Amino acid sequence: MTASYPGASFDQWLAGARQLAHQPARQPRQPLRVAGQVVGSVAEGFLSKISLQRLLDKRYQLSMGEHGGAPAWSLHLPPQAASGANVNATTDGLNTLAEALRDANLCGPWRNEQLAVTNPSGEVVGTVERGAVRVLGITTCAVHLVGLASDGRMWVQKRSLNKPNDPGLWDTLMGGMISAADSLPQTLVRETWEEAGLRVHTLAGVAHGGHVLFSRPSSEGGGAGYMVERIDWFRAVVPEDMAPNNQDGEVDEFALLPLEEVRAQVAQGRFTLEAGLVIAGFLGL
Repeated sequence: MTASYPGASFDQWLAGARQLAHQPARQPRQPLRVAGQVVGSVAEGFLSKISLQRLLDKRYQLSMGEHGGAPAWSLHLPPQAASGANVNATTDGLNTLAEALRDANLCGPWRNEQLAVTNPSGEVVGTVERGAVRVLGITTCAVHLVGLASDGRMWVQKRSLNKPNDPGLWDTLMGGMISAADSLPQTLVRETWEEAGLRVHTLAGVAHGGHVLFSRPSSEGGGAGYMVERIDWFRAVVPEDMAPNNQDGEVDEFALLPLEEVRAQVAQGRFTLEAGLVIAGFLGL
């Protein structure tokens, strides 16, 4: 999803995009707790739409209670697991909930990929299927790479039309979610190879540039999702004797554009919202 303002300048686009990046939920949301720890949030009434039998079969219980004086959902683990704050039980419980949501067609695209689940202190308490993170309001982390040529032009990619999110829009050289199995540096290395066919150690001047935060409604779950995400972005120079070459089928093409052309296309809504804000950060805006 991106912001589009026909005829707008980049600065006008940026003002609107920053508003889009931080939007309140479309409907009231309630905290989601697992073993007493808040890990996300759900739209009011959302979890009432699913059958609890799958959870009960595995000795998990989902109930409405209170947190901070307000209504909250709690996923209760079996007593022997809850007493030890068992990460495996939290993972199994959340994924069982995700499967129940999928059965009710209330999930995002199912990826068979686990993402880390953290408590308010940032500690990892478990993992969950990526397709459930938006509807459960679970915080996610991603990484982008701004790739430059030695003359200052920028390498950008056009997302495959088969992508479940933002198909056909332009993006930074690389952008990917950090899975539960990888660290931020590992994801930078893996995604740069998978999306651009480039080895990070062969790039020049690789450096962390900053981060962008998002908190906004998501269309997943019939509009009941909420995106909470941190994107860390890096910059690097692609040597003149190298060019990106997609490896995983998720990119339709690459282009090497002058920065003014990139700015113009971002302002025209041809880039994803996330990529546009990363590029704005790179430009120092």
